[in-house]
This record gives sequence, structure tokens and C-alpha cells, in this order.
Amino acid sequence: MRRNFLSATDYNKEEILHLFSLAERLKRMVKKGEFPHILKNHVAALVFEKPSLRTRVTFETAMYHLGGNSIFLSQENIGVGKREAVKDIARNLSRWVNIIIARTFSHRTVENLAEFGTVPVINALSDLEHPCQTYGDYFTIYEMGKLNSNTTLAYIGDGNNVCHSLLLTGAILGINVVISTPEDFKPEEEIWEKAINISKNSGAKIEWTPSPQEAVENADFIYTDVWASMGQEHEAEMRRKVFMPYQVNRELLNHVKKGDFKIMHCLPAHRGEEITDEVIDGPHSIVIEQAENRLHIQKAIILNLLKPDAMV
Repeated sequence: MRRNFLSATDYNKEEILHLFSLAERLKRMVKKGEFPHILKNHVAALVFEKPSLRTRVTFETAMYHLGGNSIFLSQENIGVGKREAVKDIARNLSRWVNIIIARTFSHRTVENLAEFGTVPVINALSDLEHPCQTYGDYFTIYEMGKLNSNTTLAYIGDGNNVCHSLLLTGAILGINVVISTPEDFKPEEEIWEKAINISKNSGAKIEWTPSPQEAVENADFIYTDVWASMGQEHEAEMRRKVFMPYQVNRELLNHVKKGDFKIMHCLPAHRGEEITDEVIDGPHSIVIEQAENRLHIQKAIILNLLKPDAMV
């Protein structure tokens, strides 16, 4: 049966841990210069409405490492929902390629690609979620041996798509997640309620506080993201004023009680806004490790969707 990856909740804890184990093996192979060409003659279509560095390069490299190929389709190329209806794009691509990887403005676009297509669809970012990013983030935490019920991740800033997927993935894995946003920029209520319900079974503690100082006190990982996402540029000046008290800087880190905490950011960073240079470039930062791990977790996800019995 065809499977898609549209939300962090599309996999349960056991399945996510399997993906982490697979990503770990694939990463070791890359370090040895070994590339399992399991997806020979397979093609991925990358449907991207938004510009990208990490997402495009890691997905294209993932397909190359696995022996397949990829075709990049920008908004200029196909005009999603403008030049051509999403349902027609999905139906056509399904006749030519083996998997669709979509980076879109609207989450509904990703859902429509999955609804009308007949090949697996991966959400490579939408306005609602960014599950590939957060699976890579928690894989990074897994690699460090910190994926347990005693670990706390504090997210500081805007309750955006990355925040949503961090909440949901953390709830599934049993990681404690503390969110600190301004009152008017909380995560969406539907996402919040879903995370709370999941946490009742996993034992994760899901909390919100308006105080970033309170949020980071017992944090093992401190995560932030841009204050104005793509499509919100017209709000940038207003958001800078609202979010400045939420900047991750040296002063905020003075409130952290644990000495071995780590700094996380999904990138790109607006240096001097949500995070300062001395913090993102400092000794606690693992942002480059996160970026690297996008490659390996995405390979695991692609394999799971196209060849679930490979490398089991």
C-alpha cells in the first residue's frame, strides 16, 4: 500500500526509531565512501514553490547516493495552482516519476498532491509543518544519546511550522518540549491539542510559557528559528519588535542551569535577530550537525517509502 510522509505524526515511535537506525547506518556508509544503489532507475520530482539550500541539496544528494535521479521543478517551471491545477500536476508526475517531494506555501497543496497522485509524496516544508527537518533534529539528539524522557528541548520564538513538527515529534518520542512564544504567536491550537493527546501515552511533558528565561532553565537543547518565515516578509518589521525579547543571546543563556546544553537552529538564520553570532557560532552550537543529518534522515525516509524491506 502506498504511503506518504506529510506530517510528523505519520510515523509512530517504533517506526521513527527504525528510521533513525537506518539513517545511522546510511551515514556510516557515506563516511566509508559506500553508496547502496538501491534506487537505481528511480526518479524523484522536487516540486518547490519556495527557494531552498539545505532541502534541495540534501534531497538531490540523497537520491544520487541511493543510485537514483531527481528532477527539480521550481514555481517558474510549473506554476503550481496557477499555470496548472495541483491535481493535474500530481496525476502527470505519477506517470513519470517514483516519488514527489514538495516544498510549498500551503499545506493543502501537499495534501492534494498526495490525494490525486499515485506515488508517495514527502512534505519537504509547508506552512503547517516541516517534518523532515524535525526528524533530522531528533536524529541528531538520538546520535548524542539524549533521546530519553529526561531530555528537555526548549523552543524560543515563533510558533511556526518548525515549532509544530518539533512539538509533534517530541510528543511521539517522549521528549519534554517547552515552547516560549509571545501570546499572539503560539502554535496553532489544533497542533497543540494533538501534541498534548499524544503525550498522554508517551509520557512527554508539553508546556508553554511566555518567558524564554523560564523555558531555557532546565533545557538540554535550545532551539530557535526565524521570526518571519517565507511569505511573511511584509510582517518582518513588526515581528522584529515583538520578538526581540525572545532573541537567543548570551544573556538568555545565563539562565540555563545545565552546562552541556546545545544550541539548535533549522537555518537559514537571520543573524542578529533571533540568534546572535556568538551563540550560533559558539561551542554549544550543533546547527551544522543538524544540517548534515537532513541528508541521512531523508535517505531513510525515501527508502522507507519506496523500498521498505531494503536494509532491514
